[in-house]
Parts: sequence; C-alpha cells; structure tokens
Amino acid sequence: MGAIPAFVLDAAAAERRHGRNPADDAPLLDAYSNAVVAAVDRVGPSVVHIDVHARSARSRDEERRGSGSGFVFTPDGLILTNSHVVSGASRIQVSFADDDSVEADLLGDDPDTDLALLRIGGDHLASAVLGSSRRLRVGQLVVAIGNPYGYQHTVTAGVVSALGRSLRATTGRLIDDVIQTDAALNPGNSGGPLVDSRGEVIGVNTAIIPMAQGICFATAIDTAVWVVSKLLRHGRVRRAYLGLAGATTPLARRMVRFFELENASGLRVESVEPQGPAQLAGIEAGDLIVKIGEQAVAGIDDLQKLLDESRIGVRTSITLLRRTRKLELAVTPLEMPARRKR
Repeated sequence: MGAIPAFVLDAAAAERRHGRNPADDAPLLDAYSNAVVAAVDRVGPSVVHIDVHARSARSRDEERRGSGSGFVFTPDGLILTNSHVVSGASRIQVSFADDDSVEADLLGDDPDTDLALLRIGGDHLASAVLGSSRRLRVGQLVVAIGNPYGYQHTVTAGVVSALGRSLRATTGRLIDDVIQTDAALNPGNSGGPLVDSRGEVIGVNTAIIPMAQGICFATAIDTAVWVVSKLLRHGRVRRAYLGLAGATTPLARRMVRFFELENASGLRVESVEPQGPAQLAGIEAGDLIVKIGEQAVAGIDDLQKLLDESRIGVRTSITLLRRTRKLELAVTPLEMPARRKR
C-alpha cells in the first residue's frame, strides 16, 4: 500500500482541528433531501397540468394547443397560473397527478403581471398553502414543481438567487418584485408553484432566459395575492391611462438645473390619442413629462406604476417641459379598457 498523499492528511487534520468528522455531512444531506421531499408531499397534490385549446389566428377552423402548469390554492377549486399559458383559450382542461381531468373556467387574467385565475368544480380539493415573499432571503432553499415538456409533476430544487428583480411583461409593463432562482425551469413549468422548505408557495414560476443556465424567474406570491383579489372583484386589474405613447428620454443637465428637476430623465410624448385624457388636458407630442401629482416621472415605467386604480377619474396635475417652458396641466385619467396593452 502506497503512502497517503499529503493533501489528504492536511484535510483530515483540518477536520480534526474544527471538531468535524466527514461522516457528519450525511445528516446534512438527509436534512436537505427531507426538506425537498416534505415540500413536494405537501404541495404536489395541488399541482395541475393545463391543456389549452385556442382558435388559430390564421383560420377559425384551425385550432392550436398549448400547455403549462398551475396549482389549486383553495379547497373549492381556485387555480393560479400564468396569463400567457391561457391567453386566447377557447377551452381549458386541467389534469391532476392521478390523471383525473376536468374543464376549467377562466375567471380573469392580468397580462401586466402574467397571472391568471381559473376555477374548477370540486370540494375539499388538495390545495397549496400560500406563504409570503416578504420573508424570503437570498440563498434559501426553494422547490419548483411543474410539467416541463409534458413530463408531469417534475420537481427541481435550488435557491433564491436574488430578490426584487424586475421583468418586462409581454404588454411592455414591468413586473416588479420578481424572484430569481436557479431551480431549473423549462417550457411547461410556467404557472407552477415555487415553494419554500415549509411547503408554502412563495412564487409563481413565469419565465426563463433562453440559452442561459440557472437564471429563472417567479412572480412573488404577495403580488399574486393582490392580483387575485382584484380578479375576484372585477375580473381584471383596474388601471388608469392617459391615452399617450411615450419613451424614456435623458434630460440635458442645464435643463435639470434650470428647472430644478428631481430626475435626470423624463417621458417624451411621442403621440396622443384623439379625445383621450392626455389630449383633452392639452398634452402634445414632443412634451417631456417630469412629474405626475407630487411624484417624479423618470420615464415610461414610472408613469405606468403611478397610473394605478386610485387615479381613475381623479383630477391630477401633470408637470411637463415644452420647449423652453415648464407647464402644469390638469388631467383626469380614465380606466384602461381590458383590451389595451400599454
């Protein structure tokens, strides 16, 4: 038998100095496995596979199909999933792990947060417990359950990689407070739950970055709970709109100093909708919006955040720069119709 390599002896000595035996790692690995298994046992029965039938954009007689994931979160059959999973659906079929399949009704969806609410008939259904995303910490264990590529109830585990990310929805709006995780997600995972070690749902899996590894995103459950409350009340999330198109534009330093502005950029108005709130208030293409009410506007994302339900029908001031003048106009935002995407 040959001599024991020096690096092995050094490692063993280090273990003894720190009072740690390599055999002690076994319980740690078991604890990790037990946490994942317990989370899956608790949430797994509530996870569903969603089959979507929709009319093709090319022909009414042609049908397209899609699929995704979701989860039951009330015993009477409310299901959370992604808006993009059920977009344009003419029929929605929900399947459980035991292959029991039922039709679901779409109660409402919010493309701006990529969330949708379904309902199926039932009583005393297995339902997931909703946790809170406010208590999350970077590095903590998370588990994703879904149906990637049709492989039902696939489980992946990872950690919270970052908190407070922003992700742009298909509508162009930013989804705030997004959770980044390295728990592997693939097409078909969309709408499934992201779960903590207690087996509570802390996010709704929503997106991956193509060609990237270990960069996946989930909408925070606190956002989802807020959206669900609006969908149950109105069937949609009510937001205000001004009837204008704009782009974020940097402001010249001398302009910022001269007008004593709070931000170094603003919203340049590209066009206004005829007879819309902006035009009726006197806003013109080329204006630079820098404030709504007492809140600074540094660009399109700021304006969209500020145009929430509370501003619908409420007269408010818009501060803007027009050539060499600073103007304050009064505008009354209207409710954004459901068909609008910006």
